[in-house]
Amino acid sequence: MGGSNENNPGLFVPLNLQRPRMGGSNFVKDMGLNQRRALASINQNIVGAAHFPCVVNKRDSSEEMAAEMVSNKQQCYEETRKSKDCSVIEVEEYDDAAIPMFVKHTEAMLDEIDRMEVEMEDAEDSIVDIDCGDLKDTLAVVEYIDDINAYYKKSESSGCVSPTYMDRQFDINEKMRAILIDWLIEVHYKFELMEETLFLAINLIDRFLERCTVIRKKLQLVGVTAMLLACKYEEVSVPLVEDFVLISDNAYTRIEVLDMEKLMVNTLQFNMSVPTPYVFMKRFLKAALSDKKLELLSFFIIEVCLVEYEMLRFPPSLLAAAAIYTAQCSLYQFKQWSKTCEWHTSYTEDQLLECSRMMVSFHQKAGYGKLTGVHRKYSTSKFGYAAKAEPALFLLGL
Repeated sequence: MGGSNENNPGLFVPLNLQRPRMGGSNFVKDMGLNQRRALASINQNIVGAAHFPCVVNKRDSSEEMAAEMVSNKQQCYEETRKSKDCSVIEVEEYDDAAIPMFVKHTEAMLDEIDRMEVEMEDAEDSIVDIDCGDLKDTLAVVEYIDDINAYYKKSESSGCVSPTYMDRQFDINEKMRAILIDWLIEVHYKFELMEETLFLAINLIDRFLERCTVIRKKLQLVGVTAMLLACKYEEVSVPLVEDFVLISDNAYTRIEVLDMEKLMVNTLQFNMSVPTPYVFMKRFLKAALSDKKLELLSFFIIEVCLVEYEMLRFPPSLLAAAAIYTAQCSLYQFKQWSKTCEWHTSYTEDQLLECSRMMVSFHQKAGYGKLTGVHRKYSTSKFGYAAKAEPALFLLGL
């Protein structure tokens, strides 16, 4: 078998010789020893180009290939058009061996995408265990929390009042009630009391006014006495009677406050343990996985509703759920009510819409008019400027 001339050591110039110059005659003479064919002649044999033997004319070859492809496509199109019967063959008609591998991979990928979308939808609609993170917190009473909230839901009717009780009052009306509660919200804020105290105080006022007729002069006395009783029930450090006398501009004496206190507890039969919207708010906010912003806006909305007499027709649990739903719609500007919220509140989105629309209208006008105590309270940095949030007007169809 004949080897290549490149592997014959006798044909190489020794390393100790002087390197010939490229343009000299010695270089041409030495190159004659090499039996390789010239590159120009190779190119001429392959391409057949005479003028540029070292350049391949790619443009000409590409145009020829493109012309050939167009010709083939036109021929295929003409044959298809001439044929009368045309049938579509489904992939399922082929055996697995006949189906191309890329088709199998594509189908498998599409099936996996569909499965992942279903899992994501199920995850979004699944009910979250909101108490799993509090198993080691003894104050969270995870073992009893569901029973406690079920009892609140069952007994909330005991703390509700008739939405028409003001018809039996001859000297006061719902506007006077709104003025009193707006003022008490400012008193509550000034004394830096707990939220539970405010909700209980307003509940005591409504329950007392439902059972007793009160003249206009004594309405503020009923308010400060209810706040005093709520403080004794909820607060660790209770303001003095003299503090309430002072805050009412000495309109009443200490004795009058104490006498009204005795009348109220006897009229209400010492029943102070009633579920207010506050107890439902704390549980429902946890179900909504709320942050501080949502919590403050929810409390702003429900405190605005405390002033409105017409909201007495809704039970406390519905008020709390609707306030959180309205706050979510206000923050995110679209309807949002998860399966977890629906499960823990026992209210669907449709059941909340009527109350929520009323809340949006109250939110819209909270900063206007004479009764702006809640709006001013929640326009401070302490409450995260919650009152400045945009109302969810889209719920009203605006």
